Amino acid sequence: MSDMRALVFTGPGKAEVWRVPEPEAAAGQVVIEVERVGICGTDVELFTGAMSYLRTGRSSYPLRPGHEWAGTVVAAGPGADPAWIGRRVTGDTMVACGQCRRCRGGRHHVCARMREIGIADGLPGALAERIAFPVAYLKPLPDDMDATAGAMVEPGGNALRAVEAAAVAPGERLLVLGTGTIGLLAAMFARARGAEVHLLGLHPEALIGDLGFDHGWTRDTLPALAWDGVIDATTGAGMPALALALVEPGRRIVHIGLSSTPSTIDTRDMVLKDVTAVGILGASAGLEGAVTAYAKKDVDPRPLVAATVTLEEISGVLAGRRPPRAGPGPKIHVDPRRDQDTRPRR
Repeated sequence: MSDMRALVFTGPGKAEVWRVPEPEAAAGQVVIEVERVGICGTDVELFTGAMSYLRTGRSSYPLRPGHEWAGTVVAAGPGADPAWIGRRVTGDTMVACGQCRRCRGGRHHVCARMREIGIADGLPGALAERIAFPVAYLKPLPDDMDATAGAMVEPGGNALRAVEAAAVAPGERLLVLGTGTIGLLAAMFARARGAEVHLLGLHPEALIGDLGFDHGWTRDTLPALAWDGVIDATTGAGMPALALALVEPGRRIVHIGLSSTPSTIDTRDMVLKDVTAVGILGASAGLEGAVTAYAKKDVDPRPLVAATVTLEEISGVLAGRRPPRAGPGPKIHVDPRRDQDTRPRR
């Protein structure tokens, strides 16, 4: 059996590029040559050791990360339609049992036996030259969609679900807390649907002007407006309470960010304002909508990608070092096919 290069987290703060066996497609699986992978906050938490899964035993070292990806199918296993070969694809992070009550009810992303590619034990991630992946969770990409956009489908699915949960109609005002990848994507999807979008961040002017947004605020400059919906896409422990304080009575707050310490809200305020609070976990139900929006050019996620690096350069990115010549966007991508002697490029 031949081998390939893959990134492996070997312990807190430790990442190495290993030579590992090439994947083989088992029954119902295909093998995919990975073209692009995004680095997100979950990968950083797995790298640093802060991820709660490492304490509960759901994840353990050594671990192969990578769950925001795009690539091309190069082989099909028994029971997998060979017509997949040559197709450009991405995939659902949440791989479930498919048989339980939750799966049958369309909630496979909260299946008790759900595994997460590149996050939980059992499914090696996409920060490798190739991966084996179950056909049931593949999502086809249009032939003319480039790898950068394809690898942004997973975060886009999360953001789209958050926008849909906020239930803000065209012409209504949405406030997005946080100007990271998910916050900016949520703002893009909401704008495409006709909402008046405002963003709150630490330094909103750094990027939102380039993306065509007119309303960027800090806590100190935020105007006293009626917010028809609020999405919290931050990691601040106090932000869920701020979302509740700001939203109009009878409307919705959406929580998609997670803080490293418990965050609290006063349910008396939620009841007296008749507010609905929604939590969003995963992109599953939003993946097809994200692909459609990208294909129709309603949303272009590519300006959010600041740089594309090699497997060997990821450790520095995870440790907080920005790649040379990186653009202003919050997202870093990886091309696993490039080696450390190849100059990174967008």
